[in-house]
Amino acid sequence: MKLSSLRDNINNININNTNNNNINNNHRIMAQNDNPKSREERILAIALAGVFIAVVVMAIVGFLFLNKPAEIIEGQADATSVRISGMLPGRVVTLMVHEGDTVQEGDTLVHIHSSLAEARLMQAEAMENAANAQNRKVDAGTRAQIIEGAADLVAQAQAAREIAEKTYNRMQNLYEKGVVSEQKRDEARAAYEAAVAGEKAAKSQHALAVAGAQSEDKQSAAAMVNVARGGVREVESVLEDQYLTAPCAGVIDQVYPNVGELVSLGAPIMSLLKTDDKWVTFNVREELLGDLKLGQEVTLSVPALKGSDIKCKIFYIRDMGSYATWRATKATGDWDSRTFEIKARPVESNVDLRPGMTVIYRPE
Repeated sequence: MKLSSLRDNINNININNTNNNNINNNHRIMAQNDNPKSREERILAIALAGVFIAVVVMAIVGFLFLNKPAEIIEGQADATSVRISGMLPGRVVTLMVHEGDTVQEGDTLVHIHSSLAEARLMQAEAMENAANAQNRKVDAGTRAQIIEGAADLVAQAQAAREIAEKTYNRMQNLYEKGVVSEQKRDEARAAYEAAVAGEKAAKSQHALAVAGAQSEDKQSAAAMVNVARGGVREVESVLEDQYLTAPCAGVIDQVYPNVGELVSLGAPIMSLLKTDDKWVTFNVREELLGDLKLGQEVTLSVPALKGSDIKCKIFYIRDMGSYATWRATKATGDWDSRTFEIKARPVESNVDLRPGMTVIYRPE
């Protein structure tokens, strides 16, 4: 009986010790939880959870209630640019204008000097003078002295023919009377025929001297005059470009060479912007072409002009090619969308619209 009581007392003591250890552990955990660092971590975790929940709620609200932002298409203002160039290679002597200057049609822009072209003009004029002199010589015909000499030869040939004729007639009469032989008569006849031929040749030479050159020679001389005159006109036409003028009214956009620099044939000297020929250009996907037609007026905004609107009429629509095609990347029933370039000209003249300004198109 005592042994059993002793055992029970020992068990109670063990139970009490276990309870005391548990109580001490609870007190120690509670003490750790009451540490300030632990409290800050709990507060931070709660704050982060609240922020995350707020972001999620705002995203859901925005997705459900906010409208999709309006689509805008950005373009650019532009104007026709004319390159000023000439046929005269030479050195820039004077620039009459500078970048930004306003010019009118016919205003002189630049002076180009070419000593080589001037030397070629002198050569061409000398050749023209020589051709004219040769043509005058041909037209003037043979000299008077040559004509007189040919006439004297004709007279001499006529006298020789008359003597040969008389001699032949005498020999013929004597032959018929049997005084002279047939041989003598034939010799007289041959001399007479030779005199007749000599007279004809002399008359032909006289006729040629009086008529002058042949028609072919005259035509050839006249053609050489035209060739020489054409060479002069060619060089003169090139020299006309030593003073280049403005082909139209506008603003000088760029000047390429400086005074004293050499320019080659056809090299651009400067570029001229036609301020009265402005337009705007922008690119759109083909699904927007249903709202953009040739001749249609659209309203565009110009940020540089404090967002003021301008009305433009579409005059040009062109496919930009396969390089500007938006291609569908997934087999979800979508289709490739090509890009088209749109050009529109302002309905009313706007002097403040400058090439390079950004324009905004907002599809409806």
